[in-house]
Amino acid sequence: QVQLVESGGGLVQTGGSLRLSCAASGRTLSNYAMGWFRQAPGKEREFVAAVSWTDGSTFYADSVKGRFTISRDNAKNTVYLQMNRLKPEDTAVYYCAADPRTWSISPYIEEYDYWGQGTQVTVSS
Repeated sequence: QVQLVESGGGLVQTGGSLRLSCAASGRTLSNYAMGWFRQAPGKEREFVAAVSWTDGSTFYADSVKGRFTISRDNAKNTVYLQMNRLKPEDTAVYYCAADPRTWSISPYIEEYDYWGQGTQVTVSS
C-alpha cells in the first residue's frame, strides 16, 4: 500500500503559478501510474492530469491543457503538477492518486486505488 501526501497549495492571483507536489511512502511510485484530480466547493471531483509509469505518457483535461504540466521524479518518489496562468475557476482542493495499472493515463476516479488528503489552491481575481 502506498501513502500519498500533497503539498504546495496556497493563494495566488490570476495569471500566477503554483507547483504542487505529491510525495509517496510505503511503496515506490514505480508500481503506479499517477493522476491529479480536483474538487471545487459544491462540485464533483474531476480529472486534471495523469502520467504513466511505463513510458511517461501524459493526458490532460481540456480545461488545463497548455497551462498545467504533470511530471514525476522516480528517484524522489514524487509527482508534480506545475500550474501556470492560473484562473479563478482553477480554485479547488487538489488530490493526487495512484493507479496500480502502470501503463494507465486514466481520467476515471474509480480506477485509482490510493488518494492523498488534498491541498487547497485558491486563485483570486
